[in-house]
Amino acid sequence: MKSFLSNPLHNLVFNSYSTVSLALTMGNQISVSPKISNVFKKTKKPLPIETLFRLPSPLPSWPAGSSRIGSLSSINVHQSLGYTRRRTGQSGATFFEPSSLPDGFFMLGCYGQSNNKPLYGWVLAGKDATNDPSGGALKPPTDYTLVWSSDSLKIKQDGVGYIWLPIPPDGYKAVGHVITSSPEKPDLDKIRCVRLDFTDSNESDAWIWGPGKDVSTNGISIYSSRPRNRGVQAVGVPTGTFVAENNGASLDLPCLKNANGNWDSMPNQDQIKALVQAYSPHIYFHPDEQYFPSSVAWFFENGALLYTQGDESNPIPIDPMGSNLPQGGPNDDAYWIDLPIDSAAKERVKKGDLADAYAYLHVKPMFGGTFTDVAIWLFYPFNGPARAKVEFFNISLGKIGEHVGDWEHVTLRISNFNGELKSMYFSQHSKGVWADASDLEFENGNKPVAYSSLHGHASYPNQGLVLQGNGSIGIRNDSAKGKSFMDTGAKFLVVDAEYLGPVYVEPPWLNYARKWGPKISYSIEDEIRKVGKVLPGKLKSAFEKVVNSLPKEVLGEEGPTGPKMKDSWPGDERS
Repeated sequence: MKSFLSNPLHNLVFNSYSTVSLALTMGNQISVSPKISNVFKKTKKPLPIETLFRLPSPLPSWPAGSSRIGSLSSINVHQSLGYTRRRTGQSGATFFEPSSLPDGFFMLGCYGQSNNKPLYGWVLAGKDATNDPSGGALKPPTDYTLVWSSDSLKIKQDGVGYIWLPIPPDGYKAVGHVITSSPEKPDLDKIRCVRLDFTDSNESDAWIWGPGKDVSTNGISIYSSRPRNRGVQAVGVPTGTFVAENNGASLDLPCLKNANGNWDSMPNQDQIKALVQAYSPHIYFHPDEQYFPSSVAWFFENGALLYTQGDESNPIPIDPMGSNLPQGGPNDDAYWIDLPIDSAAKERVKKGDLADAYAYLHVKPMFGGTFTDVAIWLFYPFNGPARAKVEFFNISLGKIGEHVGDWEHVTLRISNFNGELKSMYFSQHSKGVWADASDLEFENGNKPVAYSSLHGHASYPNQGLVLQGNGSIGIRNDSAKGKSFMDTGAKFLVVDAEYLGPVYVEPPWLNYARKWGPKISYSIEDEIRKVGKVLPGKLKSAFEKVVNSLPKEVLGEEGPTGPKMKDSWPGDERS
């Protein structure tokens, strides 16, 4: 894995660079400097972006492999450091351009980031390897259009910044902007445009800077960008550049494309094991948690039962690997899983068995195979009752939120250019959030920390209270660093890595498409009315409105389907 991506994407060579020269800083100041160390010399209090983020520990020496990027329709890709993720802020934004490029390489666009976090990003630089001057993969622009300048901004700045859009020749597209400190157009040889058949559709992602956060920016909005189509089979490759929108008008800047769909850049078995050893998250549970994860086999061996519609009085035990579960088919309520019938066994199984718990891994390509996503799934036999906050009242919600079978996950996003962890996804009921590596808490080297919410098991990058609802009324998601935690790398099973072929055998339970718990046998409306009796009139109606608007995953109306039935299994995470 000494760089998963070691060979050409056919005829276009790309490198990613984190060595940059500052183009301009906006918000607190605008500054132009060839070196990062000089950028903030006029700022009394250093901005977070003045610090270059690094993982706590150096990257290990990855196991060797035959991995190669293969053909991306005429493109070679290589990355050294960085990854563009996003976070809004109050201190403006800083824009960079790559510097010290190797001979024959040209930048494809500049990088932009808000100032309230350490510098952490990259952009691709490209080299045409087609040897075809008339119709190569890259060409310089024919001209530039001025998108925006900061000359009229009433903010502290050491100089004026200009954002330019390259005008491509026919049959080509610009994939990034150019930043200058002069009103003169940039040199045409400064940047390259990409031939249309090497590009894919792109979209604005997270807000970086502009109206709504700083009304003095004269209509400009800066966003990070990402491929519009994302998933295991998607071919879009991000360039790391930003997108400028002027007065709400979005500019059409595509991303690159792995048109051949070759996943040879992905890690092999030894490399997957090394990645898990390096980055396996530590999941911390709340001090008051009662319902812990277990292995699927433990759940089945300790009395879980399979029910069949129309024959409910004759449930059957389940084989430890789920070999007698129905395979595939629709989620049609024809079958479901439930706890043991015996009351004592039921209560014991609800609590799970942390010592026996396994992490189940799905390893898949992302962004045209230039990144590896490692989805880490945990199974909880039971999801406990929810609690609500209604202004100054903290209330138990009775049976609301309870359900049998709870699948939760976090996802590591790792660069295939160098094996570096770039971001982590935290699933939270029906959706979740991405966090950059620079925003994560780490321990024991480069192992990120996640916090599991009390009873509901949603994952968060920080401990504390997250209220799911409206204003000061909603469902409590409490997380804290209790004594109990799970090192997901201690016991794990790779259940799927499709790109490697039949290397990993899928356990039969993975293809069970029905629910892992029965439908609820109580009335949510009755439970809400019970809670409402202790609330004043106005708070009662507001509480009922908020609770009724929450998704089924929060209310616990029925058991969930398994990991492979989720949209994120073949696609990207939902945020």
